[in-house]
Amino acid sequence: MAKTPSKAHPWHGISPGENAPDIITAFIEIVPTDTVKYEIDKETGYLKIDRPQQYSNIIPALYGFIPRTFCGDGIAKLASERAGREIPEGDGDPLDICVLTEREITHGDIILQAIPIGGFRLIDKGEADDKIIAVLKGDAMYGQFRELADLPEGIVKRLRHYFLTYKTLPDEPAVMELAAIYGREEACEVIQASMDDYEAMPR
Repeated sequence: MAKTPSKAHPWHGISPGENAPDIITAFIEIVPTDTVKYEIDKETGYLKIDRPQQYSNIIPALYGFIPRTFCGDGIAKLASERAGREIPEGDGDPLDICVLTEREITHGDIILQAIPIGGFRLIDKGEADDKIIAVLKGDAMYGQFRELADLPEGIVKRLRHYFLTYKTLPDEPAVMELAAIYGREEACEVIQASMDDYEAMPR
């Protein structure tokens, strides 16, 4: 009987793509219709429930991470240089990505090809926590965009509002800070820095 191949670990076993950082493979964890927040279990590679979505915030795009990336010293150094202040470390996770598409994709635990167009430099309790914004390769509506600045303003505002509020509890101060919004060129720099951080991770 043929041996069934084991599933590749989404973080470690999938390539970010031969054309990365210009075109990248993204692993999608959650989609806008999800009522709970899923995230990858770093040890097993399976999706796990992180928490129910307790409040009104709904992720406005496909959300996941870029395989074989890590937000470590290189990401912190780049964030410090661009923000003009000391940001001591990255958040220790793979690099987050939001992927815009006109199509309704009903579940996560999938991979896709995406084209980065920009990003948000977020600071989460002192840690660099960049969010890359990308478009689904070949998408009829969003596939034409190559720069975050070219998106309709309402879409950028919706993404910004989500990331600034999704960790904030009622009657408590905000925990997320938006240090910068950047375009495609810097997004590619961030992706490359996170790929380099991954290569430097102790094995």
